[in-house]
Amino acid sequence: MNSSVIMQLVVQIITGIIGGQAVGAAVKSAAMAQLPKILSGAIGGIAGGQILTNLLANPAAASAMSGTLGDAVGGVVGGGILTAIVGAVMKSMNKA
Repeated sequence: MNSSVIMQLVVQIITGIIGGQAVGAAVKSAAMAQLPKILSGAIGGIAGGQILTNLLANPAAASAMSGTLGDAVGGVVGGGILTAIVGAVMKSMNKA
């Protein structure tokens, strides 16, 4: 595995966890424990980073969000979105 790919994944995981923690803190009603927030943030960070990388395959768009910045933005957004989804599902499961 190439070192740039490893660095890309590390940035996506870390920023995904940050995004997940931010959403978890903002949505107190979900009452999620730390482990679900960390896992959903990390997985969402990787997914969001990969999606953003694939969307920016256009060279004109890629120049604006290239490299680590694109990975970080995709990671934060992806981690936040997936954590919000997991929180909503966990909240609805606790009501039943």
